[in-house]
Amino acid sequence: MEKLVGIWIDTKKAIIVTLEGHKEEKITEVDSEVENRIYHNKESEKGTSSGNRHGDSKTKFDNRKNDQMNYYLDSVLDYIKGSDYLYIFGPAETKIKLEQRIRNKKSLVKINLKAVETADSMTLNEVVARVKDFYNPLQHKINMARQQ
Repeated sequence: MEKLVGIWIDTKKAIIVTLEGHKEEKITEVDSEVENRIYHNKESEKGTSSGNRHGDSKTKFDNRKNDQMNYYLDSVLDYIKGSDYLYIFGPAETKIKLEQRIRNKKSLVKINLKAVETADSMTLNEVVARVKDFYNPLQHKINMARQQ
């Protein structure tokens, strides 16, 4: 039985929809811990010196944000192991980072990445419907005809 997965992702959260056979879809939300602000109370704009190296707040923030993004993407990838097909969509560049991470991980080489598309913010029901429509285009056409 094929395991079909769709992921709506941005920097704040990922919604993972898993379809297997004729079972009810499984929905998982993964919250992100990626920071979006640069300056913190304990970090001054002047930066710090360590020997002959100088680090500023922005560099520290960028490094921390990169580490947090990698942890977030790895957390999302933990949910798609064993998938046969994958569809990724979302509003931000996070979907591209996830695609690159998948292509670089040898353990995920068996997953067939069907598409990576841009999509606006969506409700949970809209995400589930989009994933179902993606994997069942005939049903999507029927639904669209009924709406007209």
